[in-house]
Parts: sequence; C-alpha cells; structure tokens
Amino acid sequence: MKFNLNKILLLTGAVALIFVASFFVWWNKEITITGLNPWQAEPGLKSSISGLECANAGRRPVAVMLAGDPETRPLAGIGQADIVFEMPVTPNGITRFMAVFQCEDPKEIGSIRSAREDFIPLAASLGSVYAHWGGEKDALNKLDGGIINNIDAMKYEGTIFYRKNSMPRPHNGFTTVGLLLEKAGSLGYESKDTFQGYAHGRDEVKRNLSSIVSTIEIDYPGQYKVLWQHDEQANFYLRSRGGSREVDANSGEQVRADTVVVMKTSSRVLSKDYIRVDVAGEGDVIIYQNGSSINGTWQKDPFQTSSKLYFYDMSGQEIKLVPGKIWVEVVVN
Repeated sequence: MKFNLNKILLLTGAVALIFVASFFVWWNKEITITGLNPWQAEPGLKSSISGLECANAGRRPVAVMLAGDPETRPLAGIGQADIVFEMPVTPNGITRFMAVFQCEDPKEIGSIRSAREDFIPLAASLGSVYAHWGGEKDALNKLDGGIINNIDAMKYEGTIFYRKNSMPRPHNGFTTVGLLLEKAGSLGYESKDTFQGYAHGRDEVKRNLSSIVSTIEIDYPGQYKVLWQHDEQANFYLRSRGGSREVDANSGEQVRADTVVVMKTSSRVLSKDYIRVDVAGEGDVIIYQNGSSINGTWQKDPFQTSSKLYFYDMSGQEIKLVPGKIWVEVVVN
C-alpha cells in the first residue's frame, strides 16, 4: 500500500509539473499583432537606442539640435532624450547638443539651434529625422541635397516651430515631438524605426581599483565644463555644467544618464566661428556605467553616412550598454 501511494504521489507531481510547464510556455508564447498606429509599437518591445521597454519603441527617432549657450539654460526636454550628443562647435569651445527622442514625448523642446555638419552623420547613424533651425552653409547644402530626412524651422516657423517672447532671439525657438512627427508624416518620411540598435545587457559588473570611477570631468572651457557624478545607490550619473546642476526646464529635475560615453577625436579650425570635428573613422573611447570605466575604441564607416557608430572593447567585442539613457561627450584635440 505504501509503495502504491508513493507511485500515485510521484505520478500526480509529474502531471502537475507538466501542466505548469505547459502553462508557462503558453503564457510566454509570442503573438503577432497587426494594424498598429504607424507611430506606435507592440507592447513589450524595447527601444533600439536605450534598450528600455516603451510604447514608442517602434517609432522612428527624432534628433533635435539644441543650444549650449549659458543664457539658454535650463533646456527643455534635454532630460527626456534617449541619447544626447554634445560636442564643441567653435574654436573657443562653445558646445551644442543633439538630443534624440524615441521613447518619451517632452511637453516642449528647446532652445533649438542651427544644423552643424558634424552632427549629421550621428543623426543618420540612428536612422533619425533631423530637426534644426537653419544651419551653417555646408550643412544646409547637404541637407538640401537629401543626405538625411530633415525638418528646418526656417521653413516652418509659426507652425511646427514657435518662438517664446519671454526669451531673446535667437535662443527662443521651441517645438514638440508631436509637431515634428506630424510634419515628418506630411513630408512622406518613413515612420518606423530602422536603426539596428546598440548592444544592451546587464552583465555582471567586474570592477577593480583601476576601473572604479565616481566622477567624470569633461574639460570643455569655462561655463561649458561638464561634471558627471555617479550615484552609487541609484546607479546612474547626475550631470552638472558650468558649476551648476543641469536641470530639465520641463521637470526641474537634474539630468541623469545610465551610460556616459567619452568619444575622443580630432578637429580642425575652419574660421573664427567654426571647427570641423571628425565623427567618422575611429578613435579611443571610454564608457562609464555601473560606476566603472571600460576602455575601447569607437568606429564609424567614413564612406557611409548612415553607418552605425560602434563601441568596441579592447578585445574587439561590441560593448554592451546598460539599458537606459545615454550621453555621448565628444572630446577633441
């Protein structure tokens, strides 16, 4: 009797295990959903840029040029971008930003500034629509030639772009993601995300005394100098600029990033107002995440504007970025 009872218990347990396993497989089975809004994504999809789940993960990114000037601070929307590129644009070190939005829709984005040629390959590398307020001659020539889908505020001021009387020109130009997407649609631009994506993952953190970094200093001059401070408990980096906390005008919260990329490259002076920064080719890179640093190289095909910007470790493997917001600080020599 005892033997039969054990057999019954074992058989019952096996049946229950099979049922649980079958239920788990059914519950996690992928299904195909059709008929979605072209600017929306299937629930559960992850952003190709940030690696985070978001409702707009299938939406084409929008890259917006933003001012770096002290009088434009705080910027609106800067803290909600999936990735931000910052680089010097003049011989005396004035910087500009390109904020790229996919997951979030800030209530306002600005101060919007002019297109610069060196940001175009970076915008194209993400497959984004490039939004700007006018631009330098060489940049506009390329944009007018169709190098990348773009939306110029000089053509749509008062509709897609607007000015705020509370701020002085030329620093008072603003827009929203919704307005930009509306114009992109009317221009016939592709609406879906085509970026192949960054490598993402949460690998086990391997830190030693030489790689632990809690403070990152970007030595842009004067009011443009940047400081990133790692918050050990929250495991993200908080940004300061010119000795003050960098906050988003929309929320009043300090700007933060999960990954900070310091991309080292070369530049040359074109005139008293312009420099040319090399953003294609290759160079050294340091990636900061999880409170530690990873040394490696960046690479971008100089013969293909839309080629991806890669980050490799010293063994030649693509570096996995922790899911979250990314800031790329371009440092020139």
